Amino acid sequence: MSEDLQESVKPQLPENVRVRFCPSPTGTPHVGMVRTALFNWAEARHTGGTLVFRIEDTDAQRDSEESYNQIIDALTWLGIDWDEGINVGGPDGPYRQSERGQIYADVAQKLLDAGYAYESFSTPEEIAARNEAAGRPKEFGYDGYDRNLTEEQKEAFRAEGRKPALRIKMPDEDIKFNDLIRGEIEFKAGSVPDYVIVRPNGDPLYTLTNPVDDAMMNINVVLRGEDLLSSTPRQIVLYRYLMELGVSKEMPLFGHMPYVMGEGHKKLSKRDPESNLFLHRENGFIKEGLLNYLALLGWSISPDNDIFSMEEMIKAFDVRNVKANPAHFDLDKAISINAEHIRILEPRDFLNRSVPYLFREGLVSAKVWEDLTPREREILTAAAPLVQTRVRLLGEVPGMVGSLLSTDEYLEPEADAHKQIKESAPAVLDAAIAALEAVDEADWTTDNLHETLNKALVEDGGYKPRLAFGPVRVALSGRRVSPPLFESMEVVGKPVSIARLKNLRAHVDEILAAKAAK
Repeated sequence: MSEDLQESVKPQLPENVRVRFCPSPTGTPHVGMVRTALFNWAEARHTGGTLVFRIEDTDAQRDSEESYNQIIDALTWLGIDWDEGINVGGPDGPYRQSERGQIYADVAQKLLDAGYAYESFSTPEEIAARNEAAGRPKEFGYDGYDRNLTEEQKEAFRAEGRKPALRIKMPDEDIKFNDLIRGEIEFKAGSVPDYVIVRPNGDPLYTLTNPVDDAMMNINVVLRGEDLLSSTPRQIVLYRYLMELGVSKEMPLFGHMPYVMGEGHKKLSKRDPESNLFLHRENGFIKEGLLNYLALLGWSISPDNDIFSMEEMIKAFDVRNVKANPAHFDLDKAISINAEHIRILEPRDFLNRSVPYLFREGLVSAKVWEDLTPREREILTAAAPLVQTRVRLLGEVPGMVGSLLSTDEYLEPEADAHKQIKESAPAVLDAAIAALEAVDEADWTTDNLHETLNKALVEDGGYKPRLAFGPVRVALSGRRVSPPLFESMEVVGKPVSIARLKNLRAHVDEILAAKAAK
């Protein structure tokens, strides 16, 4: 195969674009799969075309109903909708390959009758032995041995109890096509051997089912991963035969999207944690942030803008602008982009999306906003502006607001918070308690608390702000990083705030002793 990545004239898209997303239900949905769905969806929406969603589930050993349902769940959560296919219907169903067996059998028979396919009785062991005898590597591949078997030879194999596979005859010519992403690509004659489309037991293979489905569903733009590029000459040849047989109307355009690379610049595997879509959701990615980042894996909206909405992506997207070079999945950048999208949520939307994460951690009484207690809603409404600009993932919200929701009068400091407990902490806490006890509950407001503590600790006490407010923050939240201190104290209220300061004071000598002993 030779591949020219120089600037070349890429094909024009059809007038009525029809793309498809056709995953196999094996394992948990992964980011590479979603990137494929996203680019197909964006192309369909940009052109006013049609997205067909079907399931390739002919591998009974690996396919599962659980994975099928997870794929539906993933697309629904992300807002990637489709026009024809699973749960929607359309003129070309059924849309699960496991329900299309007779269609494949009929097409295979037509290919055989027309001489485009032939019966192949060779076993893998026989193919390897012939390669070795001819001085080729055993793994060289199929040698075309069965192409010209006589009827007598075929009958002899059948008499042995052998059943034939069906293979497609590859022409002795170069196969060229103009890739929507990569430009002109050429596979030299003889580089792709005759390939199996139906196993000896009658089961159709992906090499048959995928192109047949595309042909019968009138798919005219095939956007898929770079890993499938080597199979494209097979599909092109099969399409020629299907067009001759009247099964297909036209040859589709192909576009092969770049690999998504993980750590160490290796192809991102389904087994890599950063590949797991639902793990990202559990950690608190929102759909806007995750889709925005996945869109950047091979495409960009403009050189100086990484943050955009799906509406903006649809308006700008053209698959011909996707880069051919591998894309690297950078979790830190993904989280950073997610943080930007969290910040622009409406406050109530932010709260609605955060509640399930708070419920999961046992901090609130219900999974949805409407079922929370009045106290929970009041505190979270006050907390939203304090934390929304400080979290990057919704999974961080519980840690930020847990101290505000809690009525506990002592919060055990997290290990990381011990760094804020310096030798001056006992005196700081004593001074803070004395100053705050003198504040009226009616004056327990953010501005007054700031003024009171700043005077007592910084101006009068002479402490630097970090030493002055660090122990107070730890007392109120149990954490080194928390929502803004004085706003938090107002939300928590005077009785609990004072109690937490006193209880940390009671433990602070013990904490300092433990630090000194290390």
